[in-house]
Amino acid sequence: MDERGLEKCDANFRAITPLNFLARTAAVFPEKTAIVHGDFSQTWGETDVRARRLAAGLRARGIEPGDVVAILAPNTPAFVEASFAVPIAGAVILTLNTRLDAGTLRYCLEHSETKMVLVDSELASRLGEAVEEMESRPLIVRIEDILAKPTEGPYDLTYEELFADEPMAYVPPKDEWTSFTLSYTSGTTGRPKGVVYSHRGVAMGAISNALDWAMPHFPVYLWTLPMFHCHGWCFPFTIAMKAGVNVCCRQVSADAIVEAFEKYGVTHFCGAPIVMQMAVEGCQKRGFKSPHTIRMMTAAAPPPAVVIQRMEEVGIDVTHVYGLTEVYGPCVVSAWKPEWDEKPVEERARIKARQGVNYTLQEGLSVRDPETMEDVPSNGEAVGEIMMYGNIVMKGYLKDEEATQKAFAGGMFHSGDLAVRHPDGYVEIKDRAKDIIISGGENISSIEVEDALYAHPAVASAAVVAMPSERWGETPCAFVELVEGAQADEAELIAWVRERIAHYKAPKKVVFEPMPKTSTGKIQKFALRQRAKELAS
Repeated sequence: MDERGLEKCDANFRAITPLNFLARTAAVFPEKTAIVHGDFSQTWGETDVRARRLAAGLRARGIEPGDVVAILAPNTPAFVEASFAVPIAGAVILTLNTRLDAGTLRYCLEHSETKMVLVDSELASRLGEAVEEMESRPLIVRIEDILAKPTEGPYDLTYEELFADEPMAYVPPKDEWTSFTLSYTSGTTGRPKGVVYSHRGVAMGAISNALDWAMPHFPVYLWTLPMFHCHGWCFPFTIAMKAGVNVCCRQVSADAIVEAFEKYGVTHFCGAPIVMQMAVEGCQKRGFKSPHTIRMMTAAAPPPAVVIQRMEEVGIDVTHVYGLTEVYGPCVVSAWKPEWDEKPVEERARIKARQGVNYTLQEGLSVRDPETMEDVPSNGEAVGEIMMYGNIVMKGYLKDEEATQKAFAGGMFHSGDLAVRHPDGYVEIKDRAKDIIISGGENISSIEVEDALYAHPAVASAAVVAMPSERWGETPCAFVELVEGAQADEAELIAWVRERIAHYKAPKKVVFEPMPKTSTGKIQKFALRQRAKELAS
């Protein structure tokens, strides 16, 4: 084919960016509600103007393209506005975990060379500790949220003082590879790594969220997932694209979730399994059942059959996804087929427990032998490492070329998760490589043991880790939290598991105590492994 005269030009090619989602929705649906927070509400037209005024204010305070502007805040209107304003100004937004200690916060600020921090007044004192010993601290902007419990801390100006009188004209980036978000990993081994997202990647993640969740226009989205976590799995931009409502939630609890269901007519929300448990408990406590189907997207541990059944009883449909910080949050979904609707709940739970297939705009998902880089057989038994490639993979780790090259070895992102691939192409995680328990030479999947525990009606949360054993090398140790008001003892739970899976896989010890969790509700297994070592000694 003769392609003379078919060159790329301004008329036929523009950089892909999620900022266009805000611009379009503000132009088409300016009157639609964008944000609710308690009794406060704001339209998309107002949100667009405020985001551009904030961007102009950032520029007026010396923020230049490529600079890093951090935000340390819970799920509030300011976080939604800053998600757009910072990149409109050409800067990179660093979304800081609100549970980080002062030392880790300081490391993230120094490593990223942050120029400005927007901090919620409730977190001001912790930020003050973080910047206390910095040689050159960033400019601090204090956010006075209407529902916050303020603390004392240093600041240079308030959030509202940062806004310019005139909104900044929106100029899309020339290059879609321009950095958009910086998110630090949990740092459970050594220092956290700074994961860099591009305009293109955020847009691809946001679009796939809508496509692969079949999200309609005008959703009412409850922020039970922290906005700082993988920049809210790109959902600030999904909700803008769909002209939906951001229902802000400072503190996630059973009561807060159900109150939002009742008050705002929530249609969608995301979160870890602990959020599922909160939703069920809250609905049962208040006798609430939604008049419409509420859709929940959950990651981390696969939802057990009993939890799915309880969710369905209160009107909540569960979609299981999988991802990591390095892939913008979820990029794999357990895509549901209509013919599965009539299956028994146990069978549906087994299907939903599979992590699934790649997001529409994430090109590649495979399970490979990390040594040979060959695909393992799709027989549901051969174990390999999940690897991905495509549009929803990070740019790389900030200032860490060696770690970036290692993560991308062989032209794919190496997840570190062990999985099988079923004959229908769906992937199912068996464990993190470090979470496999090797007992007497036999490999035991902690997830399989956890699934058996979760099936017990008294179990609210369960985590299984390796406990050192002189005889077996390692044995499974289960940490359990019970449903409020329920009872079960160690012998009962061990017998329960032995009835459902091979006896050698059953835990040798069950510990009943609160488990440490991340800010996103994930159980911190590295802490439980240390606790198991202490119990074994």
